[in-house]
Amino acid sequence: MHRRFCQRNRVIAALADATIVVEAGWRSGSLNTAGHAAALARPLGAVPGPITSATSAGSHRLIREYTAVCITSGDDARELIGRGRGVSTTPSAEGDARPDTDDSSRVRDALSGRVWRTSTDLAQRSGMARDEVESALGLLLLDGHVARGTQGWRRATRGR
Repeated sequence: MHRRFCQRNRVIAALADATIVVEAGWRSGSLNTAGHAAALARPLGAVPGPITSATSAGSHRLIREYTAVCITSGDDARELIGRGRGVSTTPSAEGDARPDTDDSSRVRDALSGRVWRTSTDLAQRSGMARDEVESALGLLLLDGHVARGTQGWRRATRGR
């Protein structure tokens, strides 16, 4: 079984534009995937956590040993994958530049401030694939725009 996980991790690293590790113990499958990404010269990032937390040891190790980029916000993650800051524009048929519909805006519009929603429900409401929704939710979480709970996701309260 272990061999299949290693193969899967190699495929994930090869297909991803970048790898960002949010939490990982000293020895974890996430570190295995990150190692493959580094070997493939893919961008690598890690979200730091408390230095006393065992679940942050792997992220700190990546920053130290693999020179992973320290990710502390959605902007950091967007920069790592080459999307930079701000909204991109696409020329229309008439030649004028119009802002693209941002995935995070679509996900934010599908969220509720009171009702928890699953990523599957948000995918249906936004018209996006579930993995795209989960990617957008990760960026929104880093920016403090959403809250994650046992029942799913919702807009973050104004106090954050």
